[in-house]
Amino acid sequence: MRIILAALFFFAILTLWVPAWWPVTVFQVGVFALAGVAVLQAPQRPLKLRWPLAPLAFAVLWGTMQWLTGRTAYALKTQTAIVHWATLLAVFLIGYSVLRDASALQWFRSAMVWFAFAVSVQATLQNFTAGGRVFWLFPTGYTDYVLGPIVYHNHYAAFIEAVLPMALYEALRGKRRALLHTAIPAAMYASVIASGSRAGSVLASAEVVAVIAILWLGGRASGRAAGLSLVSLAALCAVFTLVVGPEAVWSRFQIAEEMRPQFAAASLHMISAHPWIGVGLGTWPTVYPRYALADFGVYVNQAHSDWLQWAAEGGVPFVLMIATLFTWSIRAAWRSVWGLGVVAVFLHASVDYPFSRPALGSWVVVIIAMLAARGVAGRQNDSQPPEQIIFAENLNRSSD
Repeated sequence: MRIILAALFFFAILTLWVPAWWPVTVFQVGVFALAGVAVLQAPQRPLKLRWPLAPLAFAVLWGTMQWLTGRTAYALKTQTAIVHWATLLAVFLIGYSVLRDASALQWFRSAMVWFAFAVSVQATLQNFTAGGRVFWLFPTGYTDYVLGPIVYHNHYAAFIEAVLPMALYEALRGKRRALLHTAIPAAMYASVIASGSRAGSVLASAEVVAVIAILWLGGRASGRAAGLSLVSLAALCAVFTLVVGPEAVWSRFQIAEEMRPQFAAASLHMISAHPWIGVGLGTWPTVYPRYALADFGVYVNQAHSDWLQWAAEGGVPFVLMIATLFTWSIRAAWRSVWGLGVVAVFLHASVDYPFSRPALGSWVVVIIAMLAARGVAGRQNDSQPPEQIIFAENLNRSSD
């Protein structure tokens, strides 16, 4: 089941560029089908309820309440948003159910790292040589900053942010093949610099510093092997960054932001007018023209801040519930180290909209599920003698 789940996630990312609904539908149908299997297996493998279930379920129920009571500016958009949040809820249930086994958790984490690494290498090469074509074949209407299967550089940066701490964690633990393991996060980091994403570059740099600090100050990375890994990582990050060139992102830092402050102001006016119920999940683009302070001559599809958009669409109660998910994730991510990407993407969501795409939002939620499952897996391992752990891991491998 973990292989099917991984395949669904890889498919969702690889088809993000497609300007149609069918890839999203395929991903969501697959997720709901796996969730059904997980529910059927629940009597055999009972789940201990964890807090992330509450805000995710609340989001589905809140949107349903808005729709059924007519407290939405556009019922169809709210119905779509309900399905979106239901997808995230299903992803958490599947991830928490499937990845409670320690070997499954490690396998899935490694699969995410290797996939993100492959995408980062391809995306960097494509960015400089494809002229805006995805996989050098499919035109997108853009001429630059098309990175792999993701046509929006901030979304690409958020994708890498989610996985980068996992790669850093593996690289800095002082294990064997230090050069290979440090090349993986270095390539991923350099690809974010090449993307030209300002928030992504800042947050990816902060992730590198945070993972190093936590591992070394906490004594989880020490010794000669770990020291060599750290030196190798620093050298490769510097070399790869110089190769891709920091000029693109540096030039973007020189550009004054004009539209985002206007979108934020409009969102604040929406929140002030509808503080308790909101204008309806998914309806921000519909309502925005009523509160717009300037006409930029373009269609404004998002608030460019998920946090402000959540508050505008769902009201204060809704955004507070999502904030509890974020605060829960901070402690769990800090303890794991490899889960710090969740924190980075939530922070990125303050100036952009990574959670608006089911594929990107699901990557964050599945990591949250992994963090919730990590505690269960750890307790299981602590309660089993070593030979039982080895037998369980071999059994799981053979069953897949």
